[in-house]
Amino acid sequence: MWKEVKNKLYQKFEFKDFSEAFAFMTRVAIEAEKMNHHPTWKNVYNKVEIWLNTHDAGDIVTAKDHKLSKKINALLKA
Repeated sequence: MWKEVKNKLYQKFEFKDFSEAFAFMTRVAIEAEKMNHHPTWKNVYNKVEIWLNTHDAGDIVTAKDHKLSKKINALLKA
């Protein structure tokens, strides 16, 4: 579940192992690149944390962030 915290959308994801986490990050990277909208993220072993905000809009949450968060959620179901 995405939460808005300090002008950023945030979610933490947990996977079976590092390979699954990295594969997820690769799929997110492809979608982010298509949108030219790149997340701030952190990966430690099987955990991935993602923060989304729009730098061009003054580092606030915009419709662009909500759109990418929905695409990320869809990757989990794929």
